[in-house]
Amino acid sequence: MKETSAGNHRRLLLIDDDPNLILLVKDYLEFRGYEVVTAENGREALEVLEGETPDMIICDVMMPEMDGYELVRTIRQDPKTSWIPVLFLSAKGQSQDRVKGLNIGADVYMVKPFEPEELVAQVESSLKQASRLIQHKDAKGGENAPKIQVPFDVELTPTELRVVQFVARGMANREIAEELNVSQRTIESHVSNMLGKTGLHNRTELARWAIENSMA
Repeated sequence: MKETSAGNHRRLLLIDDDPNLILLVKDYLEFRGYEVVTAENGREALEVLEGETPDMIICDVMMPEMDGYELVRTIRQDPKTSWIPVLFLSAKGQSQDRVKGLNIGADVYMVKPFEPEELVAQVESSLKQASRLIQHKDAKGGENAPKIQVPFDVELTPTELRVVQFVARGMANREIAEELNVSQRTIESHVSNMLGKTGLHNRTELARWAIENSMA
């Protein structure tokens, strides 16, 4: 008998070019109550996304035709898909690999091999966070509905303002660095400073704050 409480009929898009991993992960997630749609590479995943919008994407990094990096760059530029949580699965576990994956736009980076229970925990955590953001957005329906809260006296430098505008457009730190002709580490420092100033927790909240306050 399937365990249906965890998934609650949430639909996941699982992308990997390894059919054995697809089978194992799909079976495990379906056992936990999730509905799982699969694709073998990023290009096939984009075709799936044209017809449906999953609650979360679980994606391998190294794949033929279109890898995970290019896929995430693409979905982060499309308003229809930019909000979807993305979990990267990768055999590359070095610190620089994790940093690259997260900077490109993944929400979670897990290294193969992984424990199935940890995967489920990360999926559930990401879905809960996405649900909170969606509920907050829905609550903004009225003119006086609450916006994302930051200290009233937050002041951004001109450079920080340019960076947050690019963040709100869904650009990764690497892309912003190329646009401004500075190092990626410099952009990461600006983002970190803005998170400290505003008290926000991640780039997603920073982007929403910029959009809600007409900075983007």
